[in-house]
Amino acid sequence: MAAATPATAVMLLNRFVSELKTAGDMQRITSQGHTLTWAERSWFSLFEGRNEALVFGIVAFAVHQGVYYGRYLPYLVCDYIPAMQKYKLQPDRQISNAQWWKCVNSLLVSQMFVQLPMMMFFLPAAKMAGFDCGAPFPSWARVAFQVCVFFVIEDFYHYWAHRLFHYGILYKRIHKVHHEHTAPFGIAAEYAHPIETAVLGQGTIAGPLLFNFFIEQVHITTMLVWIAARLWQTVEAHCGYDFPWSASHWLPFWAGASHHDYHHMAFVDNFASTFRWWDSLFGTDRRYQEYEARRTAKAKSKAKAKAE
Repeated sequence: MAAATPATAVMLLNRFVSELKTAGDMQRITSQGHTLTWAERSWFSLFEGRNEALVFGIVAFAVHQGVYYGRYLPYLVCDYIPAMQKYKLQPDRQISNAQWWKCVNSLLVSQMFVQLPMMMFFLPAAKMAGFDCGAPFPSWARVAFQVCVFFVIEDFYHYWAHRLFHYGILYKRIHKVHHEHTAPFGIAAEYAHPIETAVLGQGTIAGPLLFNFFIEQVHITTMLVWIAARLWQTVEAHCGYDFPWSASHWLPFWAGASHHDYHHMAFVDNFASTFRWWDSLFGTDRRYQEYEARRTAKAKSKAKAKAE
């Protein structure tokens, strides 16, 4: 049995390298008898005759950058609108130009040299894991269901991995980088040590992998929807604003900005990424609940005094 292990590893490596070199072929990846929709034809035309791994990596990176910085743009605009400052969670703490540019420069380096390579290698690995890369595409209902499940899995993983990063040398050497911003702003979401980026990023991959292995096949395009949804959520969690229309006000289990902003301000508790239930279940939100009660009471008192 032991002698077969190196041979298996070599076989898997050879297959991975082969997948890295695969060129797109629309006929090969279309189910027999299926007529391609406009969306499917458009998608597969990107790969036709080109290196699939390279094209997918570029598309995934474009989606990542577009959603990440596009999601941040409204919050950046709000920073320059005086009427919006009443929604700031920490109005007394302002980000300096030097801090902002340090964050942006660090992000671009991390995104180019840590995240982009991971995206370039993802498609071959996904094929080997059994992901569906052909036609037909899944229905939107199936995509929505799978993405919701991915959120739950990622949130559970993130809670424990994040909590672990708050211990001893892991915090001092790695996670402390992310906590340089005690009053976070949208794009600070991915401002982190490369090791943290790689470790917490596994939570984003774990959901689709587990779902694909144990429940049903995941389509590669669903991964792009999932990445976009996860980025949308994490930028909001770091935005520094608590608007009346924020999701946390009408979805009681949604963590939102106020939940994670407290974590940056106090350096403790609220370890989950998306939902509130793990912190509530394990008692790591008690100080936040006390703080939030005081904050909201103060805000209501201030608004009432202003109205009078």
